[in-house]
Amino acid sequence: MSYYDYKMSLELSIKDPPFAALIMAAMRKADTDNTYKLKSMWPEIYHELEKRYHTPGGLIDGEHAEEVKT
Repeated sequence: MSYYDYKMSLELSIKDPPFAALIMAAMRKADTDNTYKLKSMWPEIYHELEKRYHTPGGLIDGEHAEEVKT
């Protein structure tokens, strides 16, 4: 890791995203080995990410885009 990584973590922290969002983002960026590790630790988050990835707009179970808070 580097000072840049540390500074980026501060920026992310200021935005205060939900923990699951951070894990999903890490899963999107991870290589095969790290994806496996993340999936092992948070299988429910992985399965939701995978499900949303394969649906139009990431919406599942009758969700509507206007319902999603950003």
